[in-house]
Amino acid sequence: MRLSIPESEIKSRQSKFFSSLQEKGIDGAILFSVTDIFYLTGFNFRPSERPIAFFIDPRENTHLLIPHLEKEHAEEYAYVQNVHYYPEYPGLRHPMDYLKKSLMDAGFQNKVIGLDIEGYSSPKGYQGSKVRDLIDAQQFISIKGWVEGFRQIKSNNEIELIKESCRWGNLAHRLLHKYSKVGLSEIEISGRATLEATTTMIETLGKEFLPYGEPTHAFYRGQIGQHSYFPHSQTQNLILKKGDNVVSQSESTVWGYRSELERTMFVGEVSKEQEKYYRLVQQAQKIAVDSIKPGQPFSFVEKNVRDFYKENNVEHLTRHHTGHNIGLLNHEAPFFDLGDERVMQPGMVATVEPALYVENIGGFRNSDTILITDDGFEFLTYYPRDLESLIIP
Repeated sequence: MRLSIPESEIKSRQSKFFSSLQEKGIDGAILFSVTDIFYLTGFNFRPSERPIAFFIDPRENTHLLIPHLEKEHAEEYAYVQNVHYYPEYPGLRHPMDYLKKSLMDAGFQNKVIGLDIEGYSSPKGYQGSKVRDLIDAQQFISIKGWVEGFRQIKSNNEIELIKESCRWGNLAHRLLHKYSKVGLSEIEISGRATLEATTTMIETLGKEFLPYGEPTHAFYRGQIGQHSYFPHSQTQNLILKKGDNVVSQSESTVWGYRSELERTMFVGEVSKEQEKYYRLVQQAQKIAVDSIKPGQPFSFVEKNVRDFYKENNVEHLTRHHTGHNIGLLNHEAPFFDLGDERVMQPGMVATVEPALYVENIGGFRNSDTILITDDGFEFLTYYPRDLESLIIP
């Protein structure tokens, strides 16, 4: 199986993007988003203070502006026709001056220009001009979110990469479960499971495998015992104790594509109260996936889960919506949220992760990655969800 997106699909994305610009009367576009540039060019890079931009000109030619240190990298991996580079940031001549020249040469002057943002930005010390300060245009039009919209429905190639991610996330979680013992810290458990899963992954997939992200990772993120009450905790170096409930997570990246697997597990034993909340979360997830129907709004899923919470007097114990799309980013739009009226469509990949958080006891959350199909959904993650399988000996 090919563990990447082929050039033909990347070029098809570029053509679709350009056609959408033409339909709106936009002559050319400039993008600074790291994820969208990767989606449209296949060029994956580490953003820094050095500006990188993708632009498509009025003649449908594709371009990258990059620092010199990325020149060979881009020439090797980017599916674009033109690569422009500058020496360094800030340099004796600012990188945005190089962008200005490239845009002028490509025919952007006095055109209708689409922009995802006003100009490059970075928290790593960058300062520079906005695009509108570089060239004159008939009009600048915001196209923020356009490419994100294209990314919502996955191709067959993308779905296969996400399925591969799920396989390795499953292995990583099995190892996390296996190596979790009373008296061990979350850091040593996570480190051992992650190393073994990653080693197995790269040995199995071979030298052609490109993760474009962390290959595989299993962890607790500080959600041990009562500390699992915090939905987005951070690693605390906590020690597993008998009677703890823990929220585990594993993920894997294959050519930039991700999946998500989370489970609530129990160290040694399960109290009646812990079992009560776990069963409620189990039922909530079943209600959520049974509500996934193409043509319905994303809010439909959240509403049904909320109704269930209300019926069982636990709505006050939830802290977040039921899930979100996933792909090149671990959180993508749309969201299973009361405020999201976008429609579920076949080919979307999402997480389903209803949860309850009980003070002085902990958090209860299972998360699975699912594919929305023509008549419902398909589970892509498949780690056991029954209570008995989630007890750590």
